[in-house]
Amino acid sequence: MKVYLDNAATTAMDDRVIEAMLPFMKSHYGNPSSVHSQGREVRSAIEKARKKVAELLNTTPSEIFFTSGGTEADNTAIVCGIESHGIKHAITSPLEHHAVLHTLEVCEKKGLIKLSILDVNDKGEIDLFQLEELLKANPNSLVSLMHANNEIGNLNDLEKIGTLCKEYEAFFHSDTVQTMGHYTHNLKELPINSLVAGGHKFHGPKGSGFLYVNKDKKIHPFIHGGAQERNMRGGTENVIGIIGITKALELAYEEMESHQQHVGAIKQHFIKSLTEAIPDVQFNGLSAEMDKSLYTVLNVSLPPSEANRGMLLFNLDLEGISASGGSACSSGATVGSHVLRALNHNPERDAVRFSFSRFNTIEEVDYTISKLKELYTIEV
Repeated sequence: MKVYLDNAATTAMDDRVIEAMLPFMKSHYGNPSSVHSQGREVRSAIEKARKKVAELLNTTPSEIFFTSGGTEADNTAIVCGIESHGIKHAITSPLEHHAVLHTLEVCEKKGLIKLSILDVNDKGEIDLFQLEELLKANPNSLVSLMHANNEIGNLNDLEKIGTLCKEYEAFFHSDTVQTMGHYTHNLKELPINSLVAGGHKFHGPKGSGFLYVNKDKKIHPFIHGGAQERNMRGGTENVIGIIGITKALELAYEEMESHQQHVGAIKQHFIKSLTEAIPDVQFNGLSAEMDKSLYTVLNVSLPPSEANRGMLLFNLDLEGISASGGSACSSGATVGSHVLRALNHNPERDAVRFSFSRFNTIEEVDYTISKLKELYTIEV
């Protein structure tokens, strides 16, 4: 049996998304910058896609810019936000995706900003009082805090954070890669300056993404060399990706309630079954608290076991089960998860991230639990 439980890393493409993309691979291949009919046809499709994304997020098309994915969008918002608004101080947390952390660290090394890192407790919760004190002391800061953590699933309250940022005139950016397509984002109401999406996290194509930038906090381009994306991103548009991510987001919004119920039930069943199967199992961050974490992510901490130490992911893979030790973007690194280190996770315990999608079943969960029970040996 093959079981894919690494949906926070990437998801399977929906067949309906592939169908929507196919015409733009076969017949609608004009360059959208060309003035002839074939170019205009494709340009029209891009603008219809932009309008649809804006409609779903309750914002205007002029605030949506298509990118190659979440990483480029994060880099654009942060680097160009800092430069465009003369920002000298930035605030983030130690739990952010490296697309945010590394970008801010590079900006600090270049002398563009002073970087403040918020404290987090052992559950991965940020200190909003500390955030307010830093904002008071540093007007015109950039704040970058993710909506939900990709490893431990913790949800941050964007409304509260955004309200604080607005009060102290800070530029508020959020990496929303893990929540886009899984939760609604009402950008007319949310006090936020920029957020991002990566299509492959909600059954769209890899290499597709978008950036929202509020019209009241405009930024300059990150990639130069052309007038594409309303002069905001040079380079011929990834038409196939734009069509794909838009269709995926449209389907996600149409079916969100049923997906939340289905995937949430799978996660709850996993928690209950695993707790019964393996003594002393723990859950990292807030991932086992359904109302405080992504319904798609569960980060499991298993008791020390010499038989499985450092080999659990490999052993699961041999049984046909795909899971992760943390962010897929860090899987080639020799160091452990920076998120778990920030939580003071016991290195003697194996940590595994299981992440779910609407394509998963209860039967797959039961199979995974049975294999974990077989593989896991409790040392006396």
